[in-house]
Amino acid sequence: MSLGDLLYGAYERRVAHRLDRDALPRHVGVMLDGNRRWAAERGADSKTGHQAGADNIAGFLSWCEEVGIEVVTLWLLSTDNLARPERELTPLLRIIEKAVAGLAETGRWRIHPVGALHLLPPDTRTALEAAALRTTGVPGMVVNIAVGYGGRQEIADAMRSLVAEHAAGGGSIDDLAQSVTVEAIAEHLYTRGQPDPDLVIRTSGEQRLSGFLLWQSAHSEFYFCEAYWPDFRRVDFLRALRAYADRNRRFGS
Repeated sequence: MSLGDLLYGAYERRVAHRLDRDALPRHVGVMLDGNRRWAAERGADSKTGHQAGADNIAGFLSWCEEVGIEVVTLWLLSTDNLARPERELTPLLRIIEKAVAGLAETGRWRIHPVGALHLLPPDTRTALEAAALRTTGVPGMVVNIAVGYGGRQEIADAMRSLVAEHAAGGGSIDDLAQSVTVEAIAEHLYTRGQPDPDLVIRTSGEQRLSGFLLWQSAHSEFYFCEAYWPDFRRVDFLRALRAYADRNRRFGS
């Protein structure tokens, strides 16, 4: 083991030891960004980068599990990404399908797909639904798999569901207008019944939401990390938790 490894290990243990365990988030959202740039800097193709990113997911979930996170939302593919060239999109979808199946096989986490599943190719949709079904009874951490996800799409789908539910009950337009409340919309989101994300992490140095959990992140804390997702380490996660614990949350006030 090199001196660098020893120093890194010592620093990681110090950060972990100093975490305030009573001030940690219940729900962490993560934008797994930078896979393609990671690959490009190594002279590799995008598929290699996406696979490297997928290989980092199980370890990350273990870190979340260690500190007692209840819900994790992983944004793997946006609705915008569905417009990528087929030569790039198809290998990415196969990587996602395999990664999600692998997470389900561990039996450690409850998989919950979030996104416009009807926009996905049948094989991908089937793989996500199978992983969710396989882990229905798992009592562990909930892992939201955001594939074909877009914040605007989610809100549009929530409103469509709300209107359809009202119409099925035979209500009037006036009654519908009165029923459109913050609480009612929240009950039709992909993440209904879950706590909103306390902390949203984005890797790769980009500092924008790009439509991730638009509704749910109204009062979230944000942490932007320079590391590309394949290089995101446990110490990076611990630093994000430390930064979150040190903040005075105002919840919009």
